[in-house]
Amino acid sequence: MRIIITGGGTGGHIYPALAFLKYLEKVEPDTEVLYIGTKKGLEAKIVPQAGIKLKTVDIQGLRRSLSPQNLKTAYKFFKSVSDAKKIMKEFKPDVVLGTGGYVAGPVVYAAAQLKIPTIIHEGNSFPGITNRFLAKKVDRIAVGFHAAEQYFPASKTTFTGNPRAQEVADAAAQVEKFEEPTVVIFGGSRGALKLNNAFIEALPELAQRSFKTVYASGEIYYDDYKETFNQYKENSNLDIRPYINNMTELLAKSQLFLGRSGSTTIAEVTALGLPAVYVPSPNVTADQQTKNAQEYVDQGAAIIIKDEDLTGQTLVEAISNILENNEKYQEMQAASLKAGVPDASQRLYNLVKEISK
Repeated sequence: MRIIITGGGTGGHIYPALAFLKYLEKVEPDTEVLYIGTKKGLEAKIVPQAGIKLKTVDIQGLRRSLSPQNLKTAYKFFKSVSDAKKIMKEFKPDVVLGTGGYVAGPVVYAAAQLKIPTIIHEGNSFPGITNRFLAKKVDRIAVGFHAAEQYFPASKTTFTGNPRAQEVADAAAQVEKFEEPTVVIFGGSRGALKLNNAFIEALPELAQRSFKTVYASGEIYYDDYKETFNQYKENSNLDIRPYINNMTELLAKSQLFLGRSGSTTIAEVTALGLPAVYVPSPNVTADQQTKNAQEYVDQGAAIIIKDEDLTGQTLVEAISNILENNEKYQEMQAASLKAGVPDASQRLYNLVKEISK
């Protein structure tokens, strides 16, 4: 099989694509892969590092307000469609898969015009503008959240979950849990100021609880709080770091997650059957993180603390109410396991094979 994958800008569009390619390499090792992204997106660094061939087009996002920049965006879109067609005529893909981000727009659109089988994967519960635009033009739509199904034609939409879920579940299969109940608190690779402030406020209480806390402040914040952190470095209940390098292994060993509710994070957490306390970022388009988290709150696998309500007290109470209440913990763990999709890449692969025959 020859496949073009396109998606970029942020990790939420790129990491699911790479997870799927990792699975594809396992089941069809002779597959020829080409990734199309932009020179400015995160994919320009991450994709080549993964050993995948990358070609780029010049495209930018659409402004949501009236702006002269949108004229430039329109020109770049049609130029990118033309450039993508040239790439496809040379590569001759059997299928083109888009995982979101504005670069996927012209690339998948070009494939559809060339009558190449197309599929998009929507990772969030509320679809981005690119996938909403492409929905009528593609052959199949895969979604990572049941809540996203309502925005697409039912006849060609399938719930597959997020490929990162299967990658994490497979990697964690042989990992044993910590004996001591452990919560991982993580605000993303750069950290989150509101989360840091709440954690500092909660430190005296967390130091005395019956569970262990592993906390990553984010490298840009760590030095700002280092003096306070050092006061607790001998406390066995606390493990405070700037960043967590082995996140999959650590989550697999732990009992609870507290942090932001990006689509990839939720896929990883539920694949491992972890209960979660989500603090959705308020700085995300269409409040996507709240919508993402709500699907799992409704299933009993998580609770939400609004960013505006996050304090040291609400943080400690949320963790304690789960880890110090075994019945509630067991119920949430079971709900998380049920909601997880540890075969997400296989489900997406089945769709790809269906349209590429």
